[in-house]
Amino acid sequence: MIKKNLICLMSDSKKYIVHNVLWQWLALWASIAVMTAAGRLFEKGYGGQLTEGSVAVSAGVILLAVLGRMVCSRRAALASDLAGSDIKRELRKRLYEKLMVLGAAYHEKVPTAEAVQVAVEGVEQLEVYFGRYLPQLFYSLLAPLTLFFVLSFISFKASLVLLLCVPLIPLTIIAVQKAAKKLLNKYWGIYTELGDSFLENLQGLTTLKIYQADGDKAAKMDEEAEHFRKITMKVLMMQLNSIIVMDVVAYGGAAIGMIVTVREYLAGSLGLGGAMTIILLSSEFFIPMRLLGSFFHIAMNGIAASDKLFGILDIPVEKRGEKELENGPVEITMRSVEFSYVPERKVLDKVSLKLPEQGMVSLAGLSGCGKSTVASLLTGKNRNYRGEIRLNGLELSDISEESLMSHVTLVSHNSYIFKGTVEDNLRMAAPEAGKEEMEEVLKEVKLYDFLMEQKGLKTELGERGSNLSGGQSQRLALARALLHDTPVYIFDEATSNIDAESENQIMAVIKKLAGRRNVLLISHRLANVVDSGRIYVLEEGRIAEEGNHEELLKRNGVYAGLYLGQKALEEYASGTDLEQEKPDCLTDGRKGRERKITRKPAEKGGVRYA
Repeated sequence: MIKKNLICLMSDSKKYIVHNVLWQWLALWASIAVMTAAGRLFEKGYGGQLTEGSVAVSAGVILLAVLGRMVCSRRAALASDLAGSDIKRELRKRLYEKLMVLGAAYHEKVPTAEAVQVAVEGVEQLEVYFGRYLPQLFYSLLAPLTLFFVLSFISFKASLVLLLCVPLIPLTIIAVQKAAKKLLNKYWGIYTELGDSFLENLQGLTTLKIYQADGDKAAKMDEEAEHFRKITMKVLMMQLNSIIVMDVVAYGGAAIGMIVTVREYLAGSLGLGGAMTIILLSSEFFIPMRLLGSFFHIAMNGIAASDKLFGILDIPVEKRGEKELENGPVEITMRSVEFSYVPERKVLDKVSLKLPEQGMVSLAGLSGCGKSTVASLLTGKNRNYRGEIRLNGLELSDISEESLMSHVTLVSHNSYIFKGTVEDNLRMAAPEAGKEEMEEVLKEVKLYDFLMEQKGLKTELGERGSNLSGGQSQRLALARALLHDTPVYIFDEATSNIDAESENQIMAVIKKLAGRRNVLLISHRLANVVDSGRIYVLEEGRIAEEGNHEELLKRNGVYAGLYLGQKALEEYASGTDLEQEKPDCLTDGRKGRERKITRKPAEKGGVRYA
């Protein structure tokens, strides 16, 4: 059972596998020396020919051979470990590189839980395949032939019988291979589904507790775990049954060889020393194949895992461009851009907009209208668009990913804060940045004073910045983005789900940045987009309106309805009088209907649309 695509992954592992086989082969010769010496010693003792010299010589040979076998076994084990560790490093490196190539949107093509399980448990199973199974496979072919060559000089008939019984074990392995592969593929499918459910429930545990839905999820996971237990027991039963069959074949073959040897001895065609040597070495014909059978089941599990691994490694990657953007300001234009995640529904439909080299442009619209998809396209996360997206005249699809990332920085509402120090998180944006530069951006986002009360740049951060508030985490993400210092910045709901103070501080930095950079702002809170040089209003994937704040209010369309509605709600929530451009009613620009805002008693709360 040799899988070509796995063999192609081997680099240094090949030499370690050769070393493993060589050391096992030398250990076999040591065993032959021990058994031969023991057989001759037994023959002399039985015939009354023992002398101190012969005993000393035999004891010396046995001692040296045992020590030699011990050294060879240790070296073989070391080579096995080196082969396994080398292939694990190579596989995880390739898997990581593949996920990096797929980019931040990798989860659209492979579930996170599956990637984690393949990288951890799956690769561990493949360590046995390379470190144990493959060396044992080659040694299992070499050992019986070596023993036959040596023992044929003692008794050709007995050694031939032993050699002919050896193939019965691989025939048994082949017989169970087809059923085992099908069962193990099913096992891995259920295993990854269970892991996916566990990871999702773990990440959403707080939400489950809030809605008291953790019991239902736990019950569902119990069902999945029971399903996994059953398939696991089937796998173990299959392995146990095949091992029993292989044991019967191995011990039965050795017994047949011994019987033939004894008959040869009784017939007088074989001496006692030779007979004892063959009997003592008969098990060595089958032990390598028997171990191969044991490793086979673990290796089959690894093969099933490798199918998942190569399923990820073989995911097609959209062709990346090779052109480089020149240093300096970047102007972005989109013309008649269309994009769909599924063919049945267009997320963007003939969207055209322009982001000048300097200044702030905003995208507004209801949730699901395609705003974040625009951000994903401009940062290269999604590439299968139709139409034109040009940066300084170069088509986006022709620009290399490295050049794009060095010119465009995305700050989203869930920008990841890594475990480590504040300095670690900042340096990933600018590895060569000095202490003063890092402290300067922290001052700009109003985070410097807080961190100085801790350990400054050496302040330790938990996973996802768990020891920071939401506003502090977002300001740190903004500081990191500023340190990256690119011509284009895209803020996708960067002020979402944070306190008002942090929101105001972040918006102040964004507006200041727009004075010298190309800034695209996507914000659910339209008060943040008022100062934009141009506002594009998306509705159902299309540009419904465009203009500045004053122009859009005068049109009394979609934007005016959204903006005035938000303003009314915010003023009502703050307890101030409603002072709106349209005090009696708001026009819903999408459907041309009027919505009257009426107060409800404070104890009932809210604004009611009629």
